Amino acid sequence: MQRIYLDNAATSYPKPPAVIEAVGRALRDEGAAEGRSATRAALRVHEVLARCRLRAARLLNAAAPERIVFTFNGTDSLNLALYGLLRPGDHVVTSTIEHNSVLRPLRSLRDRGVEVTYVSSDREGRVNLEEIERALKRRTRLVALVHASNVTGTLQPIERIGELAHRAGALFLVDAAQTAGHVPIEVSRSPIDLLAAPGHKGLLGPLGTGILYIAPGVEDELASARQGGTGSHSEDDVQPSRLPDKYESGNHNVPGLFGLEAGLAWIEEQTPAQLRRHEQELTRQLSGSLAPIRGVRLYAPSSAEDRVGVLSLTLDGFDPQELATILDSSFGIETRAGLHCAPGMHRCLGTIAAGGTLRLSVGPFTTPADIDAAAAAIRAIAAT
Repeated sequence: MQRIYLDNAATSYPKPPAVIEAVGRALRDEGAAEGRSATRAALRVHEVLARCRLRAARLLNAAAPERIVFTFNGTDSLNLALYGLLRPGDHVVTSTIEHNSVLRPLRSLRDRGVEVTYVSSDREGRVNLEEIERALKRRTRLVALVHASNVTGTLQPIERIGELAHRAGALFLVDAAQTAGHVPIEVSRSPIDLLAAPGHKGLLGPLGTGILYIAPGVEDELASARQGGTGSHSEDDVQPSRLPDKYESGNHNVPGLFGLEAGLAWIEEQTPAQLRRHEQELTRQLSGSLAPIRGVRLYAPSSAEDRVGVLSLTLDGFDPQELATILDSSFGIETRAGLHCAPGMHRCLGTIAAGGTLRLSVGPFTTPADIDAAAAAIRAIAAT
């Protein structure tokens, strides 16, 4: 049975062949740690990791490569930003539709004396700008929002939200889990102070990789979450203050970052603009193919320009988990069913009591034939 992968919002698959080769090369040929010795292998490792940082900075149009901090996933990046920045008495504005990677750290921080205001969204997952503006206070330290919903794919107007945050004297944290590598982002030209992203989704790297962009000056306010060996200033018992060492204690995931560097190189070759066009064409095809099917209800904006390649649906008479199982076992189509770690979005949609939705998400290697096959399979199931 042919394998059709439509779960790229969880992790991208397949990876470019160069990613797989790079991971193998790190394990097979190098075997050295980053910044811990001056052997030829260690210097080669350093060169690849430096190139990875440079490629990530170039993709985001960051001012300098050292403003890209390597983490172990998007959740790790968000935890560093939230726990490193917020103190008791601070105020944060976020939304009810965030991923648990934001909701759960903020719930923990509330127990430590941080005040959190949650703004609502419409049924497509678009936050209310007027509500954000009303929520801002003199002591608001941070506005933290997801760039695109991982349930509906809806893009937030982050430029306008960041401007509101800065006008109130607050910093702006963007969760780019569903947009980095999918949507052009230029942090140097945007009111973005912190941007968190996993390496294994749109950046096409392996699991266990992630990045946090830190805007100039923010490092003075952002405490390190971990302290330890960095391979630099080893004579001191205090954490280095320079970037990126301040936030990168312990050994790097060298095989993972070799793979991430190769994934970023592949994105550069294809160009982000071309990848975005490909995703939009598939998104239009997917919506257009599924909408006419009797019993199908779609949860996504109608315009491909207002979203990433993520679409959720329900089918009358079928539990989302049941539908996902049938698609996998009978048609070889891999999707994800459930609440997608975003319970607030499902409360807004009215789908939480039914166990959420079925989510389909496209990637660079998804083809029009894959979309046709998925639509045909759902059409056949609906007809039973």
